[in-house]
Amino acid sequence: MFDKKVGSLPYDLELCYHWWLISDRTKAVFEGLDSEAFVFVPCSVRMPHGIYDEPKYWLCDVVRVLDALDESQSRLRIGIRNDVRYIDHGQKYYDLSVGDKLVFREEAIGNAHIFRMAYHDAGIICDQDLKDACKSAGLKRINFRDVLKL
Repeated sequence: MFDKKVGSLPYDLELCYHWWLISDRTKAVFEGLDSEAFVFVPCSVRMPHGIYDEPKYWLCDVVRVLDALDESQSRLRIGIRNDVRYIDHGQKYYDLSVGDKLVFREEAIGNAHIFRMAYHDAGIICDQDLKDACKSAGLKRINFRDVLKL
């Protein structure tokens, strides 16, 4: 539900729980660069007064997961999940914090432009090509952090 009286329309990418709410423009960039990395679900947009006839919005998720971290070259905490409240109980996990350094194996990444990190579901990694494509398209509110400078 969008209400322009209360605020503006969403930007090109907004965090929506565990997924992203993205604009049609963002979807076009993502699909054009690496379509196999994403799934998209169209959103039904309504307004309290009137009809919404502007560009579509989508829920988006990065579904490609790669075990590409070079653990021997990286600096981070690696643990075994011992909390039964987690779905990955008993499995390896990465605990990232300020000052960590991530190094990835290029052969494990291949031609992928974006992926989720195995053992750290929230970790979404992209390359410079995806960052440049977002900038070239003029997309708003898509933030990037250098994994070498966490």
